[in-house]
Amino acid sequence: MGIRTRLALSAALAVAMTGGAAAATAAAAPASQAGVVREGICTAPTAYKALAARLSHDIQASLAGRDDSHAMTVFDQHRSVRCALNQGLQFHSASVVKAIILASLLRWHQETGKPLTANEKYLATLMITQSDNSAATALWDEVGHTRMQHFLNLAHMNETVLDPDGYWGLTEITAHDELTLLQTLTAHNSVLSDYSRAYELDLMAQVIPSQRWGTPAGAPSGLTVHVKNGWLPDPSLWVINSIGVFNGYGRDYMMAVLTAGNPSMAYGVDTIEEVAEVIHRDLNAGLPKAGAPLPPTPAPAHPTPDEALPPSLPASS
Repeated sequence: MGIRTRLALSAALAVAMTGGAAAATAAAAPASQAGVVREGICTAPTAYKALAARLSHDIQASLAGRDDSHAMTVFDQHRSVRCALNQGLQFHSASVVKAIILASLLRWHQETGKPLTANEKYLATLMITQSDNSAATALWDEVGHTRMQHFLNLAHMNETVLDPDGYWGLTEITAHDELTLLQTLTAHNSVLSDYSRAYELDLMAQVIPSQRWGTPAGAPSGLTVHVKNGWLPDPSLWVINSIGVFNGYGRDYMMAVLTAGNPSMAYGVDTIEEVAEVIHRDLNAGLPKAGAPLPPTPAPAHPTPDEALPPSLPASS
């Protein structure tokens, strides 16, 4: 089966399974947990019940009528508010997998006790801040499937499937696992050292302006924005993904929004930014002002493919 057929079938299956934003809901914390309430697609401590209800309503309203397949997760670490929609659906990663590549590289160096080489730092910087594909391929090959799977196992990212043919952009990811990755990068844990976490987050905060679209849309301008986006083109659909961490001024929250089956790159970016804007608005309401909301950043009109797709296989394969 050709890769474009695989992409189209994946998107079609996801659409069929979701049946729209309001049809499939999932939350990462059980509603029966003591002191935790469920409001639609969100859970929260009782004190933040109203915030959870508002987020649930606004997230689903922002996605209503969108023709793509989509999934999202959001977590406010200070208030323990968590929302999830279609969080177990798998999507091709495109370049958001570069955050996994770097985390795997950092974990490997923790185990060897050796610092990153100058060349590894150079490649990591290109890969994260400019989404350089050649740098990603070099580090993907250096770390290797076994070490990356080791990191995924340690991080309990059990829904992430590395592409067996070596195409990093075709790694299968879920919104659940992407949130797990962001939590691994932002909270003290046994998988990544504080140094490793700070190193990766610092690079994600230096992403070049032309690639700061997606989840940053609507974030207060005073917050530190850490972002990694991915886009994978096809004549009949686009995979558009964005993950982000936002902190400062008493805020500490993160989100992942994944989409597929988009008729254009712009359509997928719009889906992500519409949901991101309501999340930023709701999570920042009532808090001390941190700055004016950031406007959406236009994605490139004619972007370079996020990764060179493999040639289509014969129809009989």
